[in-house]
Amino acid sequence: MGIRGLMSFVEDHSNEFFTDLKLRDTKIIIDGYALFHRLCFNSNLELRYGGDYDSFADVVQNFFESLFACNICPYVVLDGGCDISDKKLTTLKDRAREKIQVAHSLSIGGGGCVCPLLIREVFLQVLIKLQVHFVQCFSEADRDIMTLANHWNCPVLSSDSDFCIFDLKTGFCPLNSFQWRNMNTIKGTQDYYIPAKCFSLDALCHHFSNMNKALLPLFAVLCGNDHINLPIIETFLSKVRLPLRATSSKGRRHHRVLGLLNWLSHFADPTEALDNVLKYLPKKDGENVKELLCCSMEEYQQSQVKLQDFFQNGTYVCPDALNLGLPEWVLVALARGQLSPFVSDALVLRRTILQTQVENMQRPNAHRISQPIRQVIYGLLLNSFSHTENMSWNALPPQPLAFSEVERINKNIKTSTVDAVELPKYSDLSKLTKVSLVRRQLLLLETLKVKQTILEPIPTSLKLPIAVSCYWLQHTEAKARLHHLQALLLGMLMGPLHAIINSPGNVDPAPGRFSALLLANW
Repeated sequence: MGIRGLMSFVEDHSNEFFTDLKLRDTKIIIDGYALFHRLCFNSNLELRYGGDYDSFADVVQNFFESLFACNICPYVVLDGGCDISDKKLTTLKDRAREKIQVAHSLSIGGGGCVCPLLIREVFLQVLIKLQVHFVQCFSEADRDIMTLANHWNCPVLSSDSDFCIFDLKTGFCPLNSFQWRNMNTIKGTQDYYIPAKCFSLDALCHHFSNMNKALLPLFAVLCGNDHINLPIIETFLSKVRLPLRATSSKGRRHHRVLGLLNWLSHFADPTEALDNVLKYLPKKDGENVKELLCCSMEEYQQSQVKLQDFFQNGTYVCPDALNLGLPEWVLVALARGQLSPFVSDALVLRRTILQTQVENMQRPNAHRISQPIRQVIYGLLLNSFSHTENMSWNALPPQPLAFSEVERINKNIKTSTVDAVELPKYSDLSKLTKVSLVRRQLLLLETLKVKQTILEPIPTSLKLPIAVSCYWLQHTEAKARLHHLQALLLGMLMGPLHAIINSPGNVDPAPGRFSALLLANW
């Protein structure tokens, strides 16, 4: 994530660019995506066998309990779907290919880090359990995080080097120096604090001849970030003689970062610097490159979204989302994390990216078995615009009758076309929440190819897991054996049995009955 080489560069100059903090008694805005990846990859969790979710949930809970002990009030902001412009598609595909290689390494006993598929959902469950404030943005969250942090004058917690570019009033605390596991007490008191480091944008600019901080967005796009990767930029870098002030091995490692910052420090403002960039490029490319650079630099400006309104009164207003004319209940459910970014990607781009997990790379990916379910979801979403009034059609790309899925095929990615299932009885997404519960359950069971009579003897809390298990048994490519089913049932029973053991007399023992029923019908 972020700008290539920048985070390691500023960390190599930690004494110059960071100040020590004893963090307590404050709000803090947390980059949710960065946090759950950090906690997943740095907590000695098992990543090879589908997800050590209970251990991960404990780690997340411990993290937030450390914040609460220091009277730190966290506000978690999560990325949503892809930007409607789709400008990061190349980056996302590159990352998907890299993730496949890492997942393959893990699958054969090697090293690497790949998040299990449900890690985000488990993270959200813990946030809800602990009543931590959180919001899921409509698309990428960085600008919204910056805008909220400046509104509340509080720090940002992330690992994304883009926050070294944003002009944050109270600073940016990197996750790798946020010592939440090592709380201390203020001398002479019983007040806890978390040792942390805070990045200083002013210190960075001072180090480079007091350069104008308004030049840093141009530095970010020239250095290379997630939004722009133009070959023409390499042409500029090959022609301009970037000044260096360091000859150490660290300086050589950060040649581009050092050189660009030193070069830009000679200009008064972005306009002057941009004009000088264009001098090194063919005139025929000048206007197009200028437009692209200026557009990319806008990504570091204030957001129009006011997340404080969501946290204070539940109102989430995103101009990009409103321009699409999506149903109100969909926007609310997305902001509350009740619908995943998968839904907004399907709605807006008619394309989804199916995340890779650790599995046998020679076999079809695990998402293949659930394709019929996704086709029903696409069918529901396909009806979202036919009955929606006042929609800005020009804001959307052309509407195909099918959806694209970016999926793993062996050790590479492929874009497949998937037809949506026609659902004439559910023709208006805006009214879907008004459909009776009986009709909704009927659609679900029809999708899973499960009869209601099979589920009647099963406790309510286990009807869905059993229905999904029946679907799996009917669709799995490799024949499921009895021990597979027994392992699945044991996993389902662990939660209810744990509750019975720890709260005897307060829990309905009925969950134990369904295993005999399912095994009897095996």
